[in-house]
Amino acid sequence: MDNMEIYNRTKAVPKEAQKPITGGRLNGMTDINPMWRIASLTEVFGPCGIGWKYTITRKEMISGANGEISCFVDIDLFYKWQGAWSEAIPGTGGASYIAKERGGLYTSDECYKMALTDALSVACKALGFGADIYWAGGRSKYSQPEKKEESLKKEEPPKQAPVPSKAKPVAPPFCECCGNEVQSAVVDGKQYTANTIAARAISKYGMALCYKCLQDYNAEAGAEQ
Repeated sequence: MDNMEIYNRTKAVPKEAQKPITGGRLNGMTDINPMWRIASLTEVFGPCGIGWKYTITRKEMISGANGEISCFVDIDLFYKWQGAWSEAIPGTGGASYIAKERGGLYTSDECYKMALTDALSVACKALGFGADIYWAGGRSKYSQPEKKEESLKKEEPPKQAPVPSKAKPVAPPFCECCGNEVQSAVVDGKQYTANTIAARAISKYGMALCYKCLQDYNAEAGAEQ
């Protein structure tokens, strides 16, 4: 058995399964379409339940600060190789259930699905799935942002902001995916402001999105289930 066979077969991610992340903590990194992992698992091992499978070992919600609640999912991933089932490959994923936004607390009804997707990606990473993306990125969502070399040489003291005589209007947010200005939208007869739409996108995906791009991201997240 070639120890690198599975790794080498799954390390490359096709361009159509990649999406650049242009905002938030993961700015400059690449998002991988979760359905690519499902397709690759099926291609290498066989259909789900026959060539690969997973079991959920833990589902938990944990309260945080300011009324926020996060949910976590643990799984064990198994695959069949040369006629025998593997040992369990663990994966842990997390997502927000209740997140604090500008307009108040927002509750997500897809938190466990997103946490499960995250857990599956972690388990698949141990086999080498998408390794070229992670290797080239050089950092993860857990990495601390690096200071630029110039700022290390000399850091100027912070300047005191002038006190405005009159309140200035807040500039509208811009979508960090398509670059267009986020517009207000009417959904099911209810008006949502541009700031509310952008805040919900930041809570779920870590970046401000317009309503159209937010719907596209939601569709991708739902398609994997």
